[in-house]
Amino acid sequence: MSSLMKKAMVVALGSIVVAGLAVAPAQAVPKPGQKIAVIPKATNNGYFTAWNQGAQKACKEVKAVKCDYIGPTQATGAAQLKFINQAIQQRYNAIVLSAADQNALAPALKKAKAAGICVVTSDADVADPATRAASVLPASSERIGAAEVDWIAQELGSKGKVAILSAAATAANQNAWIEAMKAQFAKYPNMTLVGTYYGDDDATKSAQQFNQILTEHPDIAGIISPTTVGIRAAAQEKKSKGSKVAITGLGLPSEMKDYVLGGQVSKFGLWNPIDLGYVGTYAAAECASNGNKMPKSFKAGGKTYTQGAGGIIYLGDPYTFDKSNIEQFAKIY
Repeated sequence: MSSLMKKAMVVALGSIVVAGLAVAPAQAVPKPGQKIAVIPKATNNGYFTAWNQGAQKACKEVKAVKCDYIGPTQATGAAQLKFINQAIQQRYNAIVLSAADQNALAPALKKAKAAGICVVTSDADVADPATRAASVLPASSERIGAAEVDWIAQELGSKGKVAILSAAATAANQNAWIEAMKAQFAKYPNMTLVGTYYGDDDATKSAQQFNQILTEHPDIAGIISPTTVGIRAAAQEKKSKGSKVAITGLGLPSEMKDYVLGGQVSKFGLWNPIDLGYVGTYAAAECASNGNKMPKSFKAGGKTYTQGAGGIIYLGDPYTFDKSNIEQFAKIY
């Protein structure tokens, strides 16, 4: 997707430019002086470090008085509850959240809403849209899942056994992508999905699950890992074990560069997490400035975004990385 390439190069020059979904009349600038809590699935994940870069840039532009990056080191809903409650107790105006569990956070988010806090999910949504004002997602689940299956099919010649190495079984975005993958497998009758394994976005557990796949399926041809932690762990294990299994999925260029140049991974993809944090934080600021109601459209980075069904705002399709561009993008995120 050439638009994402152009967008990422602008980031490298110090300015984020994001593409809107529709043109609408200009919106009012968010009110200054807001307190915004930015809560990732896990603070020790490089993907969310990049996500927070975008959030912090947005906070400066909307003149937020506080923009606190707070969250757990374990990507679970239970671990996130503490920080949602902290934001409620400290009377933040808005919460930007990547939900680690699509269901477990609902009571806390309802409490936040009752306290007058606007909640916008970014990167990973919750099951009940009534518990948040809007959700900023990278692309439709169908496009993300289909792209990952297409990548592995291209490498395998559209035949062989394939496994999925996911994050947490409770992660809404992972589960939606996996369902989309299953549908896309129907287009490749000579490729078989043998199962889904869960590394819980933990590098050690993901490596263990990679080895479990190889143990249970000695003839496995490919592994799709739709998680930045999982794909990196799989590539590390492939290198150390000298495995021939093909690997693709969603990863950060900066973390995957050595494995692409080293031949462990031929291609993988991602969107720009900086943009997700940036647009999600702008949306939260707009919502908090509008009586905790999300406007139908709003501006971020000079572009206009418009909500779709269910309050969802999409950024665009994933971009493919390989040897031809990995060094260029590894310098950006």
